Amino acid sequence: MSAIGSGKLLRPSGLVRVRAAFDIDYRYRGDHVPGDSSMPTSTIHTRRLVLRPLRIEDARRIAELGGDWDVASMTARMPYPYTADTARQWIDETDPGEVIFGIECDGDLIGVTGFTPTEDRLSAEVGYWLGKPFWGNGYATEAARAIIEHCFKREGFSKLVCGHFADNPASARVIEKLGFAATGSSNWWCEARRLEILAVRYELPRPRPNWRRLMGFGKSSR
Repeated sequence: MSAIGSGKLLRPSGLVRVRAAFDIDYRYRGDHVPGDSSMPTSTIHTRRLVLRPLRIEDARRIAELGGDWDVASMTARMPYPYTADTARQWIDETDPGEVIFGIECDGDLIGVTGFTPTEDRLSAEVGYWLGKPFWGNGYATEAARAIIEHCFKREGFSKLVCGHFADNPASARVIEKLGFAATGSSNWWCEARRLEILAVRYELPRPRPNWRRLMGFGKSSR
């Protein structure tokens, strides 16, 4: 599952639905400097997940999960096959301003999420991908919601954008559930497939003060 993005971080877009809402707990070991290309120093805790900075030792795991064709083919820039050496290079050479978190569940790395701000820092593109063994459990939606709240609450962006390839309807349902509205479509390069694929683009403006209630944050749905 994944949402494509223009940054090197955001590779796949085929999320899952989540029925239970959650509270986000920010536990900072330091502050991410807006516009800095280094990994974040913050750790975000949701009900079931931990979003934490990537480490170089994560490369083998990232290659293992991202090396699945069903994952790589739904991302914009993830190559296929995806090797541990390629993953190490990616971790070492993030794009300027790009902020990347590993998604951890019960101590295991299960995917990646993050955002890339525009040059004026008024908006950002968000993205994520999840290893196939972990699809269908609501993890991708939970992680994406955490990133959305982080972007609006901590980074102060006025708008977020994201997208998915047109042949990935699962991501379309999740992105819309998160509150994004479609803005159009265009062809995007898919590195794994080595061709341009039609992609649908979305945006989410900064919500009004009651956005947490409207999106279900802090409540349990049944």
